[in-house]
Amino acid sequence: MQEDSPVQNENTPDTTVEQPQRPGRRNRLIVLGAAAAVALGVGGVAVATTGPDRPAPTAVSADAQSRAEAASRADRSARESSAPSSASPSVSPSTASASPTPTKTVTAKPKPKPKKTTKPTPAWVDPMPGASVTSCYGQRWGTLHAGIDLALPSGTPIRAAAAGTVTQAGDAADGYGNSVFVDHGNGYLTHYAHQSRIAVTVGQKVKAGQVIGYEGATGDATGPHLHFEVHQGMWNQIDPAPFMRTRGVNLGC
Repeated sequence: MQEDSPVQNENTPDTTVEQPQRPGRRNRLIVLGAAAAVALGVGGVAVATTGPDRPAPTAVSADAQSRAEAASRADRSARESSAPSSASPSVSPSTASASPTPTKTVTAKPKPKPKKTTKPTPAWVDPMPGASVTSCYGQRWGTLHAGIDLALPSGTPIRAAAAGTVTQAGDAADGYGNSVFVDHGNGYLTHYAHQSRIAVTVGQKVKAGQVIGYEGATGDATGPHLHFEVHQGMWNQIDPAPFMRTRGVNLGC
């Protein structure tokens, strides 16, 4: 006779109780996990067994952690070595203290102006350059003409034939009119007659070529001219032409 299974009323509470896991099975899992850990020790991997009543542990490698720490130290050392140094650069004392040398500006020196050179005045000169000779030294109308007559327009400057001292300036009488006598200090005197105006005074020092008066027709003269005489001692007239030629001056006679 078939035995009827008891019918469970839906209102009857479920009295089925979950059987706890047996300790023997858990112990077997622990042993297996330990063996696996020993087997993987070369790779440095630790394996923890899991069970229904504990969470699965994270696998950590001791050897990998050591390498990570070494890499971290190496990376920190690299960063420290690449960081800019705060130490100030060394500066050579001679370079730091030396003041900059100023740049010299080269200025072109202006070229010196050429000096005007003048020919030195000869010791003896023509008393009235460019004049025409109207009469030479010698006999004229039965008397001695004791000098040379040189003619240019009235007022032409008359110059001292050589350096000396004025011994007479004024009317010399005997028809000479306004005259100047210059003593040259070597025993010779020069005489300049018929001047319209006298430009020096007695005792004045004159140079060769210096203006001593102006041509005229004072005294016994037929027209403006210079009557020029050379005296070897006072009133000892000699021919001016050869005397002046020996001193580089040609009077045209």
